Amino acid sequence: MKFIPTRSALIHLRLPFSIFLLPVFLFALSQAPEINVYKAWFAFLAWHFFVYPASNAYNSYFDKDEGSIALIEKPPPVDRSLYYFSLFLDTVAIILAIMVSVQFLFAVIIYGVISKLYSHPSTRLKRYPLVSFFIVFIFQGAFIYWTSYAAVSGLSLLYGWNTNFIVAGLICSCLIGANYPLTQIYQHEEDRKRGDTTLSMKLGIQGSFIFTIILFTLAILLSFWYWHNLNQINNFWLFLIFSFPVFIVFTKWFLKVRKNEKEANYKNMSVMTWTGGILMLLYFLSIWWIKY
Repeated sequence: MKFIPTRSALIHLRLPFSIFLLPVFLFALSQAPEINVYKAWFAFLAWHFFVYPASNAYNSYFDKDEGSIALIEKPPPVDRSLYYFSLFLDTVAIILAIMVSVQFLFAVIIYGVISKLYSHPSTRLKRYPLVSFFIVFIFQGAFIYWTSYAAVSGLSLLYGWNTNFIVAGLICSCLIGANYPLTQIYQHEEDRKRGDTTLSMKLGIQGSFIFTIILFTLAILLSFWYWHNLNQINNFWLFLIFSFPVFIVFTKWFLKVRKNEKEANYKNMSVMTWTGGILMLLYFLSIWWIKY
């Protein structure tokens, strides 16, 4: 049956990728004025077990990578079941979204459509460096924060927009965006063969690191402003504590790359991604724990 995934298809779902995007949802959960547990669970399941894996699967199907990709060092060949299973996951996500709210349903549909425009050969927004960056920057960061905040609290996105709400979303976008070029840094040759021009290719290897420094610094400044404005400055110092090991790993890698650009490889990228992902997960989990 077309909707039954093969082992290859299951690998290409890249389920651990959801761990790196979970901090955004946890941040929204921790900042919501009240939580509708029922809706929070459905929103969590929709994003992390269906929408994100569906997007990964759809992207992998059309990329047909032969070299290492994020979270898969040796990707197996894709097959047709991957394509159909990605659509099946999207369908389940839509059903879950209906149980949350009409607005959340539209959020899931919009994310799904954008992810397909990002990957499909007829549009392939992925080939344009600035367009692809802003898609990831907005839709994996602020968009997920704002829509999840509304979903878990049962509030309407039409109301409640203020500076704090906007800044919180931008913090998420900056953290996601800071990591984005580093995930492309070892794929320049393969991306070039496919005709894709990534942000990392435009920036260059060392330029990608500098871009990451700039965006992460902006995330720090926005975090300070946000927590100071809420009179919860201890949450900012906690952010710096959790960020320090990430800074150490990043600096060591950057110094290696400055001596030898071959160090911009899959192995070092994976260490950086897992370190940052796990520590940010623990940070936002701590924020949620402290509040509740």
